[in-house]
Amino acid sequence: MTRTKVAIIGSGNIGTDLMFKITRMSPDLELALLVGIDPRSDGLARARRIGIPVTDRGVAGLIDAPDFADIKIVFDATSAGAHVANAEALAPFGKQLIDLTPAALGPFVVPVVNLDANLEAADLNMVTCGGQATIPIVAAVSSVTPVEYAEIVATIASKSAGIGTRQNIDEFTETTAEALHSVGGAKRGKAIIILNPAEPPMIMRDTVHVIVSADADREAIAEAVRRQVALVAEYVPGYALKQDVQFSLLDRSAVQTLAAFDTDDEVMQVSVYLQVEGAAQYLPAYAGNLDIMTSAAMRVAERVAERAAVAS
Repeated sequence: MTRTKVAIIGSGNIGTDLMFKITRMSPDLELALLVGIDPRSDGLARARRIGIPVTDRGVAGLIDAPDFADIKIVFDATSAGAHVANAEALAPFGKQLIDLTPAALGPFVVPVVNLDANLEAADLNMVTCGGQATIPIVAAVSSVTPVEYAEIVATIASKSAGIGTRQNIDEFTETTAEALHSVGGAKRGKAIIILNPAEPPMIMRDTVHVIVSADADREAIAEAVRRQVALVAEYVPGYALKQDVQFSLLDRSAVQTLAAFDTDDEVMQVSVYLQVEGAAQYLPAYAGNLDIMTSAAMRVAERVAERAAVAS
């Protein structure tokens, strides 16, 4: 089967990890070009060593590349601000963009939740690492009972947070909170990210708290969460529950973040504790925050390529 040609903009940690995933693991995608702006970057050097064409001229170098016409999908692993400029430059050429920044120009996409509904979008946004880890859980609970409020805390090793992540902290929290609502189904959402400087570096941990009606079916919620975790683990093998789903009854009057429920004097907090261990193909195993982004983006691109192959 002919593989779909793709390019990656961004030769930093995320772009380089994605390069290794595509070249080593994907039967559907062929990496035609790695795009950077620093000719001395480690990512471009590694690409050259394994025979991947490179350019250090940014999006202009991509447009001028000999294979540009054959490239169907472009991953953007730069920053939210850079993606806006890249998307504008590429707009006349009809490429499908998969955005690994929090720019949110296109629809939010979480593979196990809403991928099939967005396959034809010109610019698919991968939300954030915290969003990819936690939105599936919120969506799982929402499939059983209405979620009044969802709050997530993504804790990552400081060493796994590069310049782009640090520059986009505000966009991270805003984008993730919006996606907890628009994709996860929560009426309201809040996102927090913690960069933990501990040594040795910690593996990514994510905590999800959702507020539901006190009479919601606990076993149905727990089963929906377990099923969703298994689905995410199909493309992110290091994604796992740290313990059983937790349930706690709360006095509604003490929960200041909530609008009133129509029925119960009590509400229930559902707590889910996750760990995301990286595949350690390029980045260390503790960098699960980056691994889940590249794994999810590759899953999206492969599904896009499959759809295009069927259509042709």
